[in-house]
Amino acid sequence: MNYKILCSDLDGTLLSSKNDVSDFTVNEINRIKDRIKIILVSARMPKSMTYLQKRMGIEENPIVCYNGALVLEANKVIHSTTISISKTKELHALCKAADIKLGLYQNDDWCVAETSERVEKEIFNTKARPTFEPTSTTLERWEAHANGPHKIMLMGSKQAMDEITPVLQARFSDEMNGYRSNDTLIEIAPKTVSKLQAIRSLLQPGESLEDVIAFGDNFNDVEMLEKVGCGVAVYNAREAAKKAANHLTLSNTEHGVAQFIQDHL
Repeated sequence: MNYKILCSDLDGTLLSSKNDVSDFTVNEINRIKDRIKIILVSARMPKSMTYLQKRMGIEENPIVCYNGALVLEANKVIHSTTISISKTKELHALCKAADIKLGLYQNDDWCVAETSERVEKEIFNTKARPTFEPTSTTLERWEAHANGPHKIMLMGSKQAMDEITPVLQARFSDEMNGYRSNDTLIEIAPKTVSKLQAIRSLLQPGESLEDVIAFGDNFNDVEMLEKVGCGVAVYNAREAAKKAANHLTLSNTEHGVAQFIQDHL
């Protein structure tokens, strides 16, 4: 296989544990990184990705954060799309009435109103700590600087998420895309962004999507896996990701990405 760019999702894909890549993965990335550009593509915030770049020795490469809403290269912003504060306030009012908490993300600013099991789990998984303040305070602070969120995380009970899902589609689909991470989480991103669009924006003259091999596991990886030259799903991937991919590799806990690289690249 001859590819110029390798793009990989992190959680559930490249990461063999909740917050790190294996030595096997580091070794395989180091073996190919001089001839294939490695680009990390994730829903994470920048500082939850750069420590992994450093571990793999690819700090100078671009990163795609927040599912494509923020693209950085060597700490410089290449592309940024945020959700408007007005729509975010409207969403906050709706969620407050339904007892759904918000996690708000903008660049490396992660804000939540209070801690919870979910928040503590994300602190462990991403090696980042949030600012604890009322959501209304966060929104006022960001509005004063004309900032909006790159990502919104909705956290609540399964029943609350089941009930709010059709409402999100009816009231916010013009500006936001949402996908269900699990029964109690919904991730919201700006409507116009995707991992695939971000990858397209990073292609250099003479490069095309056919030059890209990509790895993923979740709903937000489907379009990427389907449209690049070679899409590879890990064994633990959702069925939609497996169907979109050209190949299936071992699970993330079995270092599936590294194994595929060793066998084919």
